[in-house]
Amino acid sequence: MSSQVKVDRKFTIEDIVNDVKSRGDAAVVEWTNLFDGTNYEKPQRAEAYGDIPTAAILAAAENVRTWHAAQRPQDIMMEVTPGVTLERRWTPLRSVGLYVPKNLVSSLIMTGIPAQVAGVERIVVCTPPSGAAAVAAAAALLGIDEVWAIGGAQAIAAMAYGTESMAPVDKIFGPGNAAVNTAKLIVSRDVAIDLPAGPSEIVVVADDGVDETLVEQEMAAQMEHGPDSRGFIVRVGNDLEAALLEVEKYAAEHVFLLGEKAESLAPRIRNAGSVFVGKYSPVPAGDYATGGNHVLPTGGWSKSTGGLGLESFMKTVTVQRVTKEGLEKLAPTIEALAELEGLPSHKATARRD
Repeated sequence: MSSQVKVDRKFTIEDIVNDVKSRGDAAVVEWTNLFDGTNYEKPQRAEAYGDIPTAAILAAAENVRTWHAAQRPQDIMMEVTPGVTLERRWTPLRSVGLYVPKNLVSSLIMTGIPAQVAGVERIVVCTPPSGAAAVAAAAALLGIDEVWAIGGAQAIAAMAYGTESMAPVDKIFGPGNAAVNTAKLIVSRDVAIDLPAGPSEIVVVADDGVDETLVEQEMAAQMEHGPDSRGFIVRVGNDLEAALLEVEKYAAEHVFLLGEKAESLAPRIRNAGSVFVGKYSPVPAGDYATGGNHVLPTGGWSKSTGGLGLESFMKTVTVQRVTKEGLEKLAPTIEALAELEGLPSHKATARRD
């Protein structure tokens, strides 16, 4: 996605990002006041108030917590060869920034709960001022207390580079519109991001003779996310392989399979953020309640990237231990490759005594 997405006739998303990077709080306030109609003098923490469906939020959070806790990767340690021991250790990220689109409490659950399960120490939430109260109330319910009423590209830049009010984070997560997604790609030069999670997409794969009402429901649900959402219908007909090729070509965020032949494709689909199988598996069930993560790759990125999982909030550290005898065994290999590459100082490390 180009960094030249226009926000008006004068500015690009990259201009906003660079302005926040250089001017901090002042730039955040000016862009927020411009785009959101606020009258801030400094960046504002979101205030929690209003009614929220507490039972539904906690139920959704519990399923997300259960599913993501089961994903915890295992540390491994092995002696690769006598005297040479390697260890791969998983550790949580120290801090993360979560972008929550306007009113999308479900996106807070999908990013905040895995961060907690992983053991992330600091969780920062940014969400547009309109709707921030509900997001802040849900965050408080979930035990997340740093919530800012900041949306758009300025929020992504603030989390990436920090301001006088907000310390920067180590990785940024969350879906958003084209401007937010573009800002994420821009800051990814300097700060890790989860994945490009832009406007919603769906491919409905349907057998002949299925209930067309279900097809229409699934399309309408995803189009509800906004005018830049995309939806496609693939008719299976008599050529299952052709249908599969078409699904793989779209590489969409969501794939909904309806009908016996369509549903048989589930184990074979590689290019999709998440696959929903059968009439009783509507995509909104995954958006809200199943526990599966709804932050998924868009724009064809599912060809190489999966949706969020627990490991997204963690990283690995490799520990290497070599004994005297182990180094003696490795020495010929170290010396030969170092000599081939013209690195004499590397070669010199192969002999310690």
